[in-house]
Amino acid sequence: MSFSLYDATVPNYLQILRATSEVLKKGESHFSENNLDLKELLYSKLADDMAPFQFQVVSVAHHSMGALKGYEAGEFSPPITRDGPVYGDPDYKGLKALIEKAIAEVESCSKEQVDSWAGKQVIFKMGKNEFPFQIENFVNSFSIPNFYFHATTTYAFFRMRGVALGKMDFLGAWRMG
Repeated sequence: MSFSLYDATVPNYLQILRATSEVLKKGESHFSENNLDLKELLYSKLADDMAPFQFQVVSVAHHSMGALKGYEAGEFSPPITRDGPVYGDPDYKGLKALIEKAIAEVESCSKEQVDSWAGKQVIFKMGKNEFPFQIENFVNSFSIPNFYFHATTTYAFFRMRGVALGKMDFLGAWRMG
């Protein structure tokens, strides 16, 4: 059995994007039931030197939907550039919509399309720095780890605030067979 670029990305992105969507819904319900302010959550941090909640959720979308666009274009940059945030300044409703948009865009990528990018070069641009990667190395050593990091951090924000979530909420629906 061969394991393709599509297999390494799209099913993983969809599983965790869908799980993140459900985590956001459960978090919203918890905040509503406990009269907590979702606006406060947007800019809160787990540690002083970490990016806020809003950035974590944006990055889940960016390291899936945005990564696929970057693979195709041969260039990927962080979700915040010199020109400002790529996705604006979304409120909680906007973050939920961004995750739904990411799901739809990732679902629209065909196996043939994604697999056609195999062996391609991707340049990671951060500020004035450029880092050349073969796409498979970029996916495995940078993109996928960042995707999971930001999804895990999003989950951690809610656990820290008492939202009744468990490991299965993070993992979402397993792909069995």
